[in-house]
Amino acid sequence: MRFEVDGAPLEVEPRPGQVLRTLLREQGIHSVKKGCDAGDCGACTVLLDGDPVHSCITPAHRLEGATVTTAAGLGTPEQPHPVQRAFVDAGGYQCGFCTAGFVVTATAIEGDDLPRELKGNLCRCTGYRSIGDAIHGVRNTSAQGLAGDSVAPPAAMRVVTGTEPYTLDATTTGLAHLKVLGSPHAHARIRSISTERALALDGVLAVLTHHDAPSTLFSTGRHQDRTDDPDDTRVLDEVLRFRGQRVAAVIAETVAIAERALQLIDVEYEVLPAVFDPAVAREPGAPLVHGDKGPASRILDPARNTVAEFHGRMGDVDAAVAASAASVSGVWSTARVAHAALETHATRGWLDRDGRLVLRTSSQVPFLVRDEIAHIFELDRDRVRVFTARVGGGFGGKQELLTEDIVTLAVLRTGRAVQYEFTREDEFAIAPGRHPMRVGVTVAADADGRLTALAVDQLMDTGAYGNHGVGVMFHSVHESVAVYRCANKRVDAQSVYTNNPPAGAFRGYGLGQVIFAIESAMDELARKLGIDPFEFRRRNAVVPGDALIVCDPDEEGDLAIASYGLDQCLDLAEQALDRSLTGPDGWRTGEGMALSMIATIAPRGHYADVAIQLLDDGTYLASVGTAEFGNGTTTVHAQLAATALGTTVDRIRIRQSDTDVTRYDTGAFGSAGVVVAGKALHHAALSLRRMIDERGTIPGLRAEGHHDGTPRSVAFNVHAFRVAVQPETGEVRILQSIQAADAGTVLNPEQLRGQVEGGTAQAIGSALYEEVVVRDGEVLTRTFRNYRVPQFADVPITEVLFAQTHDDLGPLGAKSMSEAPYNPVAPALANAIRDALGVRPTELPMSRDRLWRLARDAG
Repeated sequence: MRFEVDGAPLEVEPRPGQVLRTLLREQGIHSVKKGCDAGDCGACTVLLDGDPVHSCITPAHRLEGATVTTAAGLGTPEQPHPVQRAFVDAGGYQCGFCTAGFVVTATAIEGDDLPRELKGNLCRCTGYRSIGDAIHGVRNTSAQGLAGDSVAPPAAMRVVTGTEPYTLDATTTGLAHLKVLGSPHAHARIRSISTERALALDGVLAVLTHHDAPSTLFSTGRHQDRTDDPDDTRVLDEVLRFRGQRVAAVIAETVAIAERALQLIDVEYEVLPAVFDPAVAREPGAPLVHGDKGPASRILDPARNTVAEFHGRMGDVDAAVAASAASVSGVWSTARVAHAALETHATRGWLDRDGRLVLRTSSQVPFLVRDEIAHIFELDRDRVRVFTARVGGGFGGKQELLTEDIVTLAVLRTGRAVQYEFTREDEFAIAPGRHPMRVGVTVAADADGRLTALAVDQLMDTGAYGNHGVGVMFHSVHESVAVYRCANKRVDAQSVYTNNPPAGAFRGYGLGQVIFAIESAMDELARKLGIDPFEFRRRNAVVPGDALIVCDPDEEGDLAIASYGLDQCLDLAEQALDRSLTGPDGWRTGEGMALSMIATIAPRGHYADVAIQLLDDGTYLASVGTAEFGNGTTTVHAQLAATALGTTVDRIRIRQSDTDVTRYDTGAFGSAGVVVAGKALHHAALSLRRMIDERGTIPGLRAEGHHDGTPRSVAFNVHAFRVAVQPETGEVRILQSIQAADAGTVLNPEQLRGQVEGGTAQAIGSALYEEVVVRDGEVLTRTFRNYRVPQFADVPITEVLFAQTHDDLGPLGAKSMSEAPYNPVAPALANAIRDALGVRPTELPMSRDRLWRLARDAG
């Protein structure tokens, strides 16, 4: 079959049933991405004879005589298409994995109905405003500049032309493929397993079971201190604790052969009792998920399915409630939410010429992956190299070790290069999502509106494994409680195992769920007292000089208010509200607000060692271990270095996220890329500048920098909404969305605005639409079309306002602001809906059916 791709003739015979996307990528055309393989996300969009199509559902046999154009065929980094130039000028992307598809679609747009024209393309990062700006020709970025300018990322032109490589965008000869047989049971023991029939299939290289895997226990969750998470996981285990857990792995010459071989594995299971409700799981007599584990696993109480718990007291909450002028009590619940990064988890592994293990992987934490792989397989660290290309989205979901361990086992067993790539169904069914929580809150105040009591009772479903089950629990009840001054506080929190799929790190790291409950209760208490919600927060939120206390006034910590912009954020958001905005006839209008506080760096250490040197051509090479996945750290790192050196960003080259060629970095999580690695790089660049001033411009001059993640400051965010709600259908229309952010010195205004907008969009999704439905341990939500990631039409333009602050602990006064925008959005939206309907929603997502029932039951 003959057709043309990007102006070049191609002659190839497609396999029966093959689609255009896989055909193109097999020919080395990597500008076409895989996001869903179901026609839902648009990452694979190409022009077919001039019309945009999803190549993942376009049959390849229809291509005879056709012309196919990908993003790479529209233009090159040196000579971009006008639409590609517009996306760079507008800053119309973050991680960029969806961008090639958006660019292709945008070239065929006719008219101004962007919600309709872009309904086939999803973006998880941007919030869509900058994409609309690109299509309308709005310029938001510049090519050069220093800290404080809206500089375009170094990879900008490669991203928009589809030539920036992501994890699997490379050709590896002799590549074998790995597929996993998942457990059909929520809890079972493998009685016997036979692989003979699968091994006999032509093209199968190996079939791996628990008999072939190391017995080392570990956690898929990655932190600087590996003991932060319980060691409760094996690469392959004979006991299966959730549906979809690995039973066996097939390594074969092709994906199709591996999938056929999975059907030939014979397994006899002993089905074990299972438990799916964390409230039931912690009761005596409940089935035990990890009852076989001992103290070495660091599980608090396997006999109660309890990963961790926290109980703190300060003052007398019950007495304070009894003496208060008003009090509110309630229980709020949040659903399991998927990260929905467009690039799925994937790893490609091989042995280099020296026999060293090399892993190219989609990860936020390459150094932590290296260290844990060495631990699991008893390898010296210098015998393992882990590196990332550009990562297609993370949001905490790639702070896990999900594909690297099984690829390592396959490479070591076969000696071949092996690739394992999650499907979109895998992302929903077996990749950890956000922890579902039930959060009870009691708040009370005196007649002057001063808080007298604050109590939180949190129950968290960590699923079948405890990755992040300790850290999320503790973090969720820290800044959410510490942000308010109150003499009487009580916190009870539990992280509990069930036979549901594991949960993990997610943007906000547990704060979003608990802040939803606390801010909803605070809003209701303000209503009871007849006090404006903004004023109620002003009277009770922490102020400079206050200790950040959860439940113990004597507790030690390195978290402090190093700069303060909450007062400005409250004023900015309140002043921006336009109370003249109303909905259509028959709709009810309401407004709501909420605040949040978050530490600028994760606790318990976050390290970055960096270096920068002067090159022969007068440019500078900065070596930083931080991975780039749309967080924008690479851009800001270049700006910080250029500012310190008195040069421009085009003279700064960044070498990053490779354990062989950069120094140690804990990872790109906890919003630490700017305030840890960025500060270390800024210090190194200042040192190099002094060396140049003293010695002259001698090529090879080199300086190093270090940051250990302490001390830590706090950032604040306030969100406000005006909404219209149709009580007869439950439909919500957002009339106005405002977020005021205390981000310290704004190093890149357009990029930071995009982080706030993206966090807001993701939070609107989990507040109104997104829910991974799990019944008796079985994930029912397995596609984007059933999950409902917000589309262009669903996301309002958020007015982003920045407080004027300078944080002495951050580089040039900056604070982190990647996670923070997510946290106040759901409660602000819930408070606005409550204002409109007169009845309070207590469950996320606030879907149309739930709001319809709420309005109906309230009359």
